[in-house]
Amino acid sequence: MKKLRLSWRLLRLVAVLGLGALLAGGVSLLERLARHEPMATRQRLTRWFLARLAGVLPFRLRVEGELPRAPMLWVSNHVSWTDIPLLGMLAPLSFLSKAEVRDWPLAGWLAHKAGTLFIRRGSGDSGLLGQQLGAHLRRGRHLLIFPEGTTTDGQSVRTFHGRLLSSAIDSGVALQPVAIRYRRDGQVCPVAPFIGDDDMLSHLLRLLQSEVAEVQIQLLPPIASHGLNRNELARRAQAAVSHALLGEQDAQGAVAPASAAA
Repeated sequence: MKKLRLSWRLLRLVAVLGLGALLAGGVSLLERLARHEPMATRQRLTRWFLARLAGVLPFRLRVEGELPRAPMLWVSNHVSWTDIPLLGMLAPLSFLSKAEVRDWPLAGWLAHKAGTLFIRRGSGDSGLLGQQLGAHLRRGRHLLIFPEGTTTDGQSVRTFHGRLLSSAIDSGVALQPVAIRYRRDGQVCPVAPFIGDDDMLSHLLRLLQSEVAEVQIQLLPPIASHGLNRNELARRAQAAVSHALLGEQDAQGAVAPASAAA
């Protein structure tokens, strides 16, 4: 049964990736022919493609909250590479990703053609990158970053780093905090997290062999950036996401379940 399920899902995945390659090739051609920046087209096509990709993955999705109407800087906790198709199907988004993703076979090329911005850790180019992010936001485009800087097992929220949140302050846009969680049999899903020394292929095969898991995405109330510095903004966003996922800690440090937890 598992082998049959895996084979069927792999066939669907290959078909979707092939479609994505055709779309990315079309974007490349558009870039050569068009006299205007095709980013808006990239975002719309990327959203459509990521919805197809998310449909192949063994997840049942539930979304809570309202999608922002005005352009915002989305900030989310980070559990897996699967966060990207699940969040990217909700709105026309661009992403900020670690530079290593650019070298992934096919997926890296698709991410590049989708308008993903890449950052290399320790490269010292955060000032230039911040300017690029700010320009992106000022053009009225949504952008999503993972301010933890790495993935977790879904049972905690790491510190949100504020250095890239300056782009929201400089552009005068609000933050859209997002909390994403993966559940299986009422508990934190052990299959979804992409952490440690995991490699993409092994993780993908484990995921496609597994039963369907529940994914909950909470679009939390936006946080205005006006009057705040980047560290204050980061702390407020982290607190909002932590509360949504983990609840409030009591005086002894135990974590009480949040009302939205299931």
